[in-house]
Amino acid sequence: MIYGTTLIGMTDKTFQPTLAGLRAFVAVAEKQHFGGAATSLGVSQSTLSQALATLESGLGTQLVERSTRRVQATAEGTQLLPLARAVLDAAESFTAAAAGVSDPLQGTVRLGLIPTVAPYVLPTVLAGLRRRLPELTVRVIEDQTERLLAFLRDGALDAALIALPADTPGIREVPIYEEDFVLTLPPGHPLAGKRRVPSAVLSELPLLLLDEGHCLRDQALEVCQKAGVRAELADTRAASLATAVQCVSGGLGVTLIPESAVAVETARSGVGLAHFAPPRPGRRIGLVFRSSSGREEAYRRLAEIIGELISSEQQVRLVT
Repeated sequence: MIYGTTLIGMTDKTFQPTLAGLRAFVAVAEKQHFGGAATSLGVSQSTLSQALATLESGLGTQLVERSTRRVQATAEGTQLLPLARAVLDAAESFTAAAAGVSDPLQGTVRLGLIPTVAPYVLPTVLAGLRRRLPELTVRVIEDQTERLLAFLRDGALDAALIALPADTPGIREVPIYEEDFVLTLPPGHPLAGKRRVPSAVLSELPLLLLDEGHCLRDQALEVCQKAGVRAELADTRAASLATAVQCVSGGLGVTLIPESAVAVETARSGVGLAHFAPPRPGRRIGLVFRSSSGREEAYRRLAEIIGELISSEQQVRLVT
């Protein structure tokens, strides 16, 4: 049997109501019955009564009027009831949102891409991600490698698709695919169509490079270095791969483009192509993210999906 309780004044000004106490209060006020309220919450009646009593004691306010005949909210309880409901609704919304946050692939991912990747894989990747991960929203940021890594370190990006290795402290790398470089030549060049061109031929050709900051520039120079030749650099430099190819089309030199760019770039120019002899020079593309993000499992899954999508339409080799 439960008898009336009189509470006067707040006994503890630092008291913070618990969700259990608020749920007990709302359930009792709505059911006007301790047994029914306990059943609705899936707890014992004694647990419910203790939670409500703790709430009232901490607040120094009687919220529910108890008698042998009926249970109802007091005037103070009636006034506070909408606020208690609002707190519980907010807590439920918070929990639901946290469920989405705990899986980054159900929320928003800010994805960076380097300029020599983005134009050639984005249509495939974005369309595929909409099918495979319908709960995911992708925000794309295209920029050079160093700036993408800076954005990543500063928290302005979640992950980035770049050429590896990044060799950056605090950044985790997940290799996705490898692709060959293709030698792009002016129309009618004698090497056009050749399949086993030695890398040493670059010492005899004016090589067009991208501007400083593009990783493809450094990779092209590395190809020459590994071939043991000093590249004959053309006077022209380009800010984008598309511009470089157009310059090649105009007879200003030759350049290297990744295999994934071939279809797009050759469709809008009359350049010739030649493939290198093994071991063919190329690059490795992967997903990078902060090692402290706590999202490695999700981002590895994202990298795997991206690899599957790109390899289904491009001549690349997945890294397993």
